[in-house]
Parts: sequence; structure tokens; C-alpha cells
Amino acid sequence: MLVTANYKLSFDSVRQELRGQNIWLLVVDTRGINVWCAAGKGTFSAEEVAYQVDQANLADVVIHRKIVLPQLSANGVNARAVKKKCGFSARFGPIRSTDIPKFLTKQDVSEEMRSVTFTMRERAVLIPVEICMLWKQLLIALGVIVVLSSLSPPFFSLETIFHRSFWLLGVTLWAIFVGTTAVPLLLPWIPTRQFWLKGLLLGSLGAFLFMGTLVPETFNLLEKGAMVLWTISVSSFLSMNFTGSTPYTSLSGVAKEMRAGLAVQIGAAILAFVLWFIGVFI
Repeated sequence: MLVTANYKLSFDSVRQELRGQNIWLLVVDTRGINVWCAAGKGTFSAEEVAYQVDQANLADVVIHRKIVLPQLSANGVNARAVKKKCGFSARFGPIRSTDIPKFLTKQDVSEEMRSVTFTMRERAVLIPVEICMLWKQLLIALGVIVVLSSLSPPFFSLETIFHRSFWLLGVTLWAIFVGTTAVPLLLPWIPTRQFWLKGLLLGSLGAFLFMGTLVPETFNLLEKGAMVLWTISVSSFLSMNFTGSTPYTSLSGVAKEMRAGLAVQIGAAILAFVLWFIGVFI
């Protein structure tokens, strides 16, 4: 009996490795958060594991009383407390789902299975997940973009709305690419340790590249400045999502980073909208 979180990437990876195996998979509701982060914030804990064991009537499903937890949940799960609360003894398995078949064969966790890596291939796997999770926010952003563009003179002109919406949407998609794709792929080579700063630095470079090669001269300095600030804000914010997918940060480190990063990102976004709105009148 293996236990995992309802973070889609984790769940799908574990389920794929269990093909052909006579194994049950118990899923803890972590509100869609990965195992490591959920364990750190308390949504993957001894109490939550015991609760799911009881909810699934696990004692009636299996004849043994043993469960295997993901090793990265060890920072939030007390194995003794699990035994005390639900009667199932808990042990920690390997870090990576790809090691599950080997673990099931040897019934032991080697040092290799305990080692955390974050290679380019492992970082690239996260990219589609991050992009797919953005479609709702992107629709909301598109609505705001159209509204802002309709307030530009000549007011409610379809040509003006399309022109300004097209370029603001374009720079938004570019910022998403930088934050979700360029940052994780280039992660080890971007200066600074904090992810929001990595996104800010690469977003700044990407913004000026976009401004210098694609944006037409019909936009003035204020409007271009708005695009730059918006790109930086979006790319920096999206880069912070990877703090929970790496061995680089701790729970307190993530909290500290978010306090600093969000202040800059919100400020840049507000200033971007102000400049975008007033820039067209100049």
C-alpha cells in the first residue's frame, strides 16, 4: 500500500510506475500541492494520512497493516503518530517514483534512492504542468487587457482595441514563456539564490529583447515601460512556483522569498497598468 498526494504530476508519475503491480495507492488530499510542500505546511501529515486510511476503510481492503510513504513527506509526517492514530505502521520509500519497482523488489531504500537531484530533464518535466495550470488566469488577464485597451482614444475603436490587446497579450505570453520555461531550464546559470530574483533578472532581459526586436514604434516610452514592468512582474511571479519543486529552498526560505517577491511583483504590476493607461494620452 503506497501513499501519495493529489498533486497531478506526482499522482500520474506514481500510477505509471505501478502498472502491472498488485499495489493499492492511497491519495492524500493536499489541495493539489506536491508532497514536499504539503508536508511542510501540514496538509500531508500523520493526521491527514490517518484520516485517509479511515475514510478509505483500508483495514477492510488489505489484510496487512503497513503503508509506504514518499520520503519527501518525512519533514511533516511522524511515522509513530500514524501507527497510533490508525493502526498502520508507516515506512518511507524512495524519493523518485521511478525507483518504486526497485524498492518493491528489494524492500529497502538505498542511498541512491534517497538522493535528491534536479537535472535539466527533471526541470523540463515541470514546464507543461505549470503552463496548463495558467489557462484560467490567462483568460482573466485577456479580459482585463481588452477592457484597458477599449479605454484608449479613439474610445471603443475596434482597431485600437485589437492593436493594443494584441501586443499586450503578446508580451504576457512572452512573460509566461520566460517564467515557466526559460527560468527552469537555465536555473543553475542564473545569478542569485532566490527564484523571484531569477525570474526578475531573466524577465528584464527578455522584456528588453522583446521591446527592441518586436514592439512597433507606435508605442511611446511610457507604454513600452509598462510592457517591461508587466513582463518582469509576471515572469518573476511564475518563477516562484518552482520553489516547491526543488531541493534548493526550505519552508522558511520560501516564506521569506514570497514576502519580498510579492511586494515587488505587485508594485511592478500596478505601475505597469498605470503607465499603460496614461501612456496612450501622451
